[in-house]
Amino acid sequence: MRSFIARSHWVLAWMLVLITGTLILAGCEGDFRPRAVGPEGEITVVMDSTHWTGEPGETLRNNVTPWIETLPVSERYFDIRHIELSERTFERIKDTKNVIIASALTDSTNETTFLRRRLSDEAEQAILDGQRAVVPNPNLWRRSQRIYYVAAATPENLAQTFRSQGSDIRGTFKEVTLQRMEQEMYETERQTGLEDTLMNRHNFAVNVRHDFQIAVDTTTATEGFVWLRRVLSKTRREFFVYYAEDVGPDQITPEWIHATRDSLTRQHLRGNVQGFVNIDYRRALETEQLSFRDRYGFETRGLWFMATPEKGTNQLRPVGGGGPFVNYTFYDRETDRVYMLDGSVFAPEHDKLPFLRHMEVMARTFRTAADARSSENRQTAAK
Repeated sequence: MRSFIARSHWVLAWMLVLITGTLILAGCEGDFRPRAVGPEGEITVVMDSTHWTGEPGETLRNNVTPWIETLPVSERYFDIRHIELSERTFERIKDTKNVIIASALTDSTNETTFLRRRLSDEAEQAILDGQRAVVPNPNLWRRSQRIYYVAAATPENLAQTFRSQGSDIRGTFKEVTLQRMEQEMYETERQTGLEDTLMNRHNFAVNVRHDFQIAVDTTTATEGFVWLRRVLSKTRREFFVYYAEDVGPDQITPEWIHATRDSLTRQHLRGNVQGFVNIDYRRALETEQLSFRDRYGFETRGLWFMATPEKGTNQLRPVGGGGPFVNYTFYDRETDRVYMLDGSVFAPEHDKLPFLRHMEVMARTFRTAADARSSENRQTAAK
């Protein structure tokens, strides 16, 4: 279990004593409780209204569910539903996927009473003395559920807790959200035959839903490019994989990623009449280093638009269409390849983040032939 407590592991230990029984149940293979329900991209915040409209609530919103600027119109990282704790709302809370229950222990609210009853005397005193506790409770009342208890002595300390630990809480909710989405997306109707074709032809594969089609599949002596599409009447999802065997990990920089993406989309992702896909450098563009599936790499988020060169200049002229994209570029030591996985969305009448998360989930299913063999060996050893 992961915990974020301000340099106070022993506070966590006392709190864990009170939820151990639940964790044991959640870890059992024979857990037949119902699954948690609710929208996938929503967090329910259980907090007294005074705090919700004050500094603790504002700090939670800014750090757990900040605005995402790399979308055509800013959207919050998660939608937020605020409720106060009561006998009536508690039954709804127990059914919900993502929940934060937060309070200052010097208050006399229902939320404070709820948390106090789950603390040992020693843990409560430690928090009143200035410690701040953030305790995750996976599958507390339902399967596929993530609950957080957040406790501090005062409203000011509670706000500081969200200020310092909010990004970690957000990361945990993101991870469990993508896990649930992956299960839902690929539980049925996968194109396993197409996945096998990718593996046999290119030595990699990603999970492919039933309604995706291959638009481009090409190789050269040192490169490969595969473009998968899901095209409906009013939305499109595009996913491509590019790999190069003549590029080293030291060559991967934000500038290289941006230029390579533009070069690939200019060649392959073209409009039916005119134009090609290009990064929209007029808008927010973020690239950060990360470990992608245990590999050195970068994540890039930004916006694309259909463009055509302006005659007589080096400028690009928009010709209609655009949306967000997410890109993962990384080095795979086993194959000595640099891979670029890129998912983009065109959904003019919808919120973009849910569609973009589908692309993130698809990227997370990436595996090489070596990965597949390792997974098979682990499954065999577990039998």
